[in-house]
Amino acid sequence: MKRFFNPLFLVVFSLMFVTLKLQAQPGVFQPGDYRDGIYDKENAVNRRFIPYTHLREADVTWEKRVWRKIDLREKVNQTLYYPIGDPIVNRMSLMQMIIKYVLNGQIVPFKDEEFTNPWERSEIRAKLVTVGDSIEQETFLPDGSQAFAKVAGPVDSTWIYENMREIEVKEDWFFDRQKSVLEVRIIGLGFNALLKGKDDLGAVNQFYVYFPACRPYFAKHEVFNVKNDSERRTFEDIFWKRQFASTVYKESNVFDREVDRYSKGIDALLESDRIKSDIFRLEHDLWQF
Repeated sequence: MKRFFNPLFLVVFSLMFVTLKLQAQPGVFQPGDYRDGIYDKENAVNRRFIPYTHLREADVTWEKRVWRKIDLREKVNQTLYYPIGDPIVNRMSLMQMIIKYVLNGQIVPFKDEEFTNPWERSEIRAKLVTVGDSIEQETFLPDGSQAFAKVAGPVDSTWIYENMREIEVKEDWFFDRQKSVLEVRIIGLGFNALLKGKDDLGAVNQFYVYFPACRPYFAKHEVFNVKNDSERRTFEDIFWKRQFASTVYKESNVFDREVDRYSKGIDALLESDRIKSDIFRLEHDLWQF
């Protein structure tokens, strides 16, 4: 048996050496070596969102609900808005990502911000995917005579990417006395877009999503970094680290009214800043001795 083992071992070793030598030769590519980049990106693909710490009602000594609007036309927010066409390799806009999971049924869209009335799959698809007017198409019958038949118009499922204007953010600020910190947690997001041929109506809400249910998907999709392509963050990082510009348009109040109901123009912007300052001042005063 020893007589046959040595030649067999030499044959196997020779094959392994030839294979490794071919792989080491420059210009010899194996299946799986073709990639759009100089290294395999594993950070965003394997990312997991950080779960919220458990919060007891007894530990919340102060709470304030605030509603914000993220204007996607602002420069700092353009990383959430672009691309508006076809998705780019390894990157898509926030709206493209949301629509992808909404149409797949992995994210549930709602008609109200209290998350009590969800959209049916067929309803939200009909809302987001527009079909143009039917057109007459020329055809020929078997006998050679000319005929016209009506066919469905062009289907457009990308109109909302370019027409998206605002993102509504519903969040709760609270003070946790167990950790002695002032924290904020986003409850939901609303997406406002311009309707085709109805620009005069302004941005109209399309649907709401429950933010905690979106976090697992946010953590796996990169956002463009204008300063460093190797330091790209995810949508989860953008919302977790508050790397967006927004305007407060409502706070919890006895009348349940928005800021523009009692303030206009510059006064509305000052009122928005006043709400932000009140939250900052509360945290500052907690540590004044």
